[in-house]
Amino acid sequence: MNTDNCKHMNITLNGEKKEVPGDITVFGLLEFLKIQHQRVAVELNMEIVKKDKYATTAIKDGDSLEVVSFMGGGGFSSE
Repeated sequence: MNTDNCKHMNITLNGEKKEVPGDITVFGLLEFLKIQHQRVAVELNMEIVKKDKYATTAIKDGDSLEVVSFMGGGGFSSE
């Protein structure tokens, strides 16, 4: 039985179901996942989120996100 008072929600991240803390923003999710926000692009429900909106864009239960990390040399990879 979970005894803490922290709410969680379920999202789809890069095609995989994931449980994350509730009441979180895109920026907070990247921190939770230990992803450097400067080197990624984020798509939330099939819409690109601008970097200056990461801290104010809330994630809701059931949302779908794609996080793409840019690599040196012009390549990219999916986190």
